[in-house]
Amino acid sequence: MIDIIGKRYYFFALSLLIIIPGMTLLGIMIVNGNLPLAIDFTGGSLLEVKFETTSPLPGDIIEFYNQLGIEDVKVQTTGEGSYVIRTKVLDDEIRSQIIGSLETEFNDKVTLLRFESVGPTVGREVTQRAALAVGVAALIVAIYMTFAFRGVPNSIRLGTCAIIAMLHDVAIVFSLTAIGSYLWGWQIDALFLTALLTVIGFSVQDKIVVFDRIRENSNILRRLPFEVLVNHSIVQTLQRSINTQLMTVEFMLLALALFGGVTLREFAVILLVGLFSGTYSSIFVASPILVVWQNKEWKTWFKKKDQAVAV
Repeated sequence: MIDIIGKRYYFFALSLLIIIPGMTLLGIMIVNGNLPLAIDFTGGSLLEVKFETTSPLPGDIIEFYNQLGIEDVKVQTTGEGSYVIRTKVLDDEIRSQIIGSLETEFNDKVTLLRFESVGPTVGREVTQRAALAVGVAALIVAIYMTFAFRGVPNSIRLGTCAIIAMLHDVAIVFSLTAIGSYLWGWQIDALFLTALLTVIGFSVQDKIVVFDRIRENSNILRRLPFEVLVNHSIVQTLQRSINTQLMTVEFMLLALALFGGVTLREFAVILLVGLFSGTYSSIFVASPILVVWQNKEWKTWFKKKDQAVAV
């Protein structure tokens, strides 16, 4: 039998190795006021254009905007050869003037691919409702898990472990986004929120499957030590998790990330990693935390260290 529970601390360390750098980077962004929020949350205008023959530098486009009296301009190039330009809120008249001025400035035909504009009031409302949606989702998960496993001794532990593992998945998503923002200019937008809530839903679903098998085996394999029983339950659900999650949804998202175009690439990559994290945490995080809690292993962590120092 595969010994997953016996190596639980290695899996905990692997998760921390991924989460800590990303969350540290995100914390630095927040402190410096550089949180990568899209116009969906902050308000502003997004203009995506493509030049027919030339390829100006992003700095040249920023300087052009500054000459028009428009400050705080951010320019991002895409894999399709277009430019995504984010500014304060612009009306349709100014947008038309900018397109014409760009053609004159760079002596090239400019094609408008996309234009979006969100007012600051709408952005604040979206931010508040997004935070509320994530909070309500977490609360419902805790209540449901406690109710669904109410017949199991210490059922509150199952719900708590599911919440901890769900927070693990959320942290993975935010870490990935922070790294993507630093390297490729990713932003937190409405599609990011959609991906995050989807990851939460799939994450809880996987935990329920594993915990339900633990509940069933608790009635059948009562004489087994709890650690062995949990490990046996994980192994029994391992094939199901791989077949339904990795072999179907993940392959579809990988294809979407590779061939779905630049507009959906960030969304697809976040979902791809987030859903993989949900499956990983169901097997290697949630159930091992349950074993740690059952054995109260935190009582021996520092004792072992003290004994080693004494020797």
